[in-house]
Amino acid sequence: AAAFAHSLIDRFGSKRTPLALTVAGFVLGIPVFFEVGLIILMPIAYGVARASRKPLLVYALPMGAAMLTVHAFLPPHPGAVAVSQAIGADQGLVLLLGIPVTAVVVLLGHLISRRMTRREYPMDPAVHAEVYGEEPTGGSAASVPAADDGHGTAVLTKPAPTTTDVTPAAPSFGMVLTLIVTPILLILAGTLGQNLLAEGTTLRAVLTVLGAPMVALLIDVALCAYLLGARRGWDRAHIANVMGSALPGVAMVILVAGAGGVFGKVLVASGIGDAIADVLDRTGLPALVLAFLMALTLRAAQGSTTVALITTAGILTPLLQRADLSTAQLSLVALAMGAGGLAVSHINDAGYWMFTKLAGLDVASGLRTWTVLTTTMGVIGFGLTAALWPLV
Repeated sequence: AAAFAHSLIDRFGSKRTPLALTVAGFVLGIPVFFEVGLIILMPIAYGVARASRKPLLVYALPMGAAMLTVHAFLPPHPGAVAVSQAIGADQGLVLLLGIPVTAVVVLLGHLISRRMTRREYPMDPAVHAEVYGEEPTGGSAASVPAADDGHGTAVLTKPAPTTTDVTPAAPSFGMVLTLIVTPILLILAGTLGQNLLAEGTTLRAVLTVLGAPMVALLIDVALCAYLLGARRGWDRAHIANVMGSALPGVAMVILVAGAGGVFGKVLVASGIGDAIADVLDRTGLPALVLAFLMALTLRAAQGSTTVALITTAGILTPLLQRADLSTAQLSLVALAMGAGGLAVSHINDAGYWMFTKLAGLDVASGLRTWTVLTTTMGVIGFGLTAALWPLV
């Protein structure tokens, strides 16, 4: 991930480093959980902020928002996968429609963040010292002057290899990009095969199997083990240890997704889901609007994007079944839920605290920057999704 981000910075040039990190956050956000991606990329943001003497938020804010956008909108992230399965949306079609939508949302979020980071925000002294290598003078918090034009100019030097360094060379940009897009292409191929090829053909059956999200991800894991591990000299024990180290984090995600799914099923089985669906149906609001507002409300109330998405899907499933929507329309409903799940990241969200602590922001500054930006991007995402509705 670090090699990929450095390659993007080299390709975009120092004046467009914030955009390079935003693109890195968007692309790496597809296969990597938000929290993990933030931990991986934030040191790079520290490095370019130190080199350019620009505010850390110039680089970190759009980068973090890009990763959260992908986390809320797109498979194979657990919330998006669970929503697609619950309401009957095709995950390949969600990707096909969602990737351009999220790309536009991320680009507009980058432009909005440029304006937001023109002003000064207090910075925690410990984070300031870690980023800029010096202790701030006076006060309990340090402020970094905002960039004049909203973006920094940085020259980030990568560690030069030494003659005694036996660490394998970092993977190439092309290899990392290939590993990221492989599961996406397989899922899209499965969707296209089901829609374009005749039933009963061998090719359709093969593409359907390869395009199943879990199969596509399993293939990608095997490719990662070979290309990033065995091919670079790792033995089987080391590969197994690296792969096994991912299980604790995955276990919590499975637990949260499973609990949310069970809650949704209880709502449906108990009849509460039908009762809520009746109430919502009488409001006269379109299914797309209800999906967005319900996800946004639950997101604001309890904090977790994944739980908000899964619970919204469980509540709205009876209503969506009555509406007799097409597969494409259901995919847009799933994206509308993702837009609601992106918005209103505030003090009850673990991601809010992780970002603000790493960026050295206090609560008020976090609400004025991170919360406002994620909410704005969520509304933009819903607007783009609504604009696609008449076309499907």
